[in-house]
Amino acid sequence: MVSKIARRNKIKARIRGKISGTSQRPRLSVFRSNKGIYCQVIDDLKGATLCAASSKGIEGVTKTEQAAKVGEAIARKALEAGITEVVFDRNGYLFHGRVKSLADAARKGGLKF
Repeated sequence: MVSKIARRNKIKARIRGKISGTSQRPRLSVFRSNKGIYCQVIDDLKGATLCAASSKGIEGVTKTEQAAKVGEAIARKALEAGITEVVFDRNGYLFHGRVKSLADAARKGGLKF
């Protein structure tokens, strides 16, 4: 029997084989933990994080609402850095719930992917 973590790592490797962030179109990577959600915009060619946002400090709302606020924050920071288009990296997570909420909020904030 394959564990959840091993299954996610297998999916993650398959996704990362197909997508990569460039300076024109960096990668928006999402990490979801039990307590919070984190995302960062990465230029894989340089190996540098261009901007990041997390749910730390956002309290009193549901996790899905936290993810939406993080999506809005990352969109705002990316637009300030001059980034309008990104490649979305769901990092092996299913595209629903918190991950979908973050992506929808980032799109609403002005990012294209």
